[in-house]
Amino acid sequence: MAFGVFVLAQQRGDHETARQGRSGSTVTRALPKALLCLVAATILALQASTARAQTAADSAAASWPNRAITWVVPFGAGGVTDLVSRKIAELLRTRLGQPVVVENRPGAGGTIGTEFVARAQADGYTVLYASGGPMTIQPNLGLTKLNYDPLKGYVHVRGVSSSNQVLVATAAAPYNTLAEFVAYAKANPGKVNFGSPGPGTAQHLAGEMFQAAAGIKLTHVPYKSGSSQMTDMMSGILDVSFDYLTVLRPLIDTGKVKVLGTTGAARMAALPDAPSVLEAGYPDAVNAGSTWVSVPAGTDPKIVGKLSEAMAAVLADPGIVADLTTNGQVSIADKGQAEMVPFIVEETARYKRVIESAGIGER
Repeated sequence: MAFGVFVLAQQRGDHETARQGRSGSTVTRALPKALLCLVAATILALQASTARAQTAADSAAASWPNRAITWVVPFGAGGVTDLVSRKIAELLRTRLGQPVVVENRPGAGGTIGTEFVARAQADGYTVLYASGGPMTIQPNLGLTKLNYDPLKGYVHVRGVSSSNQVLVATAAAPYNTLAEFVAYAKANPGKVNFGSPGPGTAQHLAGEMFQAAAGIKLTHVPYKSGSSQMTDMMSGILDVSFDYLTVLRPLIDTGKVKVLGTTGAARMAALPDAPSVLEAGYPDAVNAGSTWVSVPAGTDPKIVGKLSEAMAAVLADPGIVADLTTNGQVSIADKGQAEMVPFIVEETARYKRVIESAGIGER
């Protein structure tokens, strides 16, 4: 670009000289030199500006974090995503030496909070506790227009966990096993309802997949938060729910709900007496939800590297490892930035096949 400006300036000088003739005018001869000086000054100013910007960026990355980090959870307080993320955020605070403030932004199946982070400044101070619902399921459902791109809008830093859902019923339900539940639902089509934290969440899809696999008709009741869903579950407004053991454990231990089965391919170590849907004869109902950590696209790679390293250390903490196991979760912390994009692409394709096969997005 600088060379082009130089040539243009020189050409203008030559034309001016030709127009003036060979008069030897001092002004005419000085014109090309003045333009060259101007070009040189402009180039130097641009180089200095670029150098200052790069220095500022390097300084910001080197000092990161030097203030509070906003840890965005795209679901309401009390749900599985919120409960697990708060424990991780607390350890991350200790690791990084700065406050990690959990901010719940629920709504539209997690897409509101997810979009918020995509639009945030890419400075490493807004972090998303991402999940499969808004990232790999919603793009296939077509229930609402997404104002973010799950792949281009973020840097996916590191995986956290993967977990099957647990199918529970109210304590007073007239069925105690998966077989009895399916028989009851077939005898009462549409009269049995199930709750979820919102359309397109992993819990919603688990219910849709199960009813398609079992040949039954359930009524979906979406909520804005997992806590509201569980409140209605205990009061008998909901009949059954597909959710994670992290949320359900207190209700199971106190007998407020009863376990019918899990959406896994094998029995869950934390619930050895609960049959999996595969074991019960419904292979198309096998389902798991995953979580990971993401930041807005354009975040400095040095900051991403620091966050990734900190997350790896936090997820290796014995307390977190034990907590994940106790709550029926499997760590996917081995998936760093290089592995997360292929993982998300594969999960999206898998859900697309399931959704299209069951005709879920057409309802």
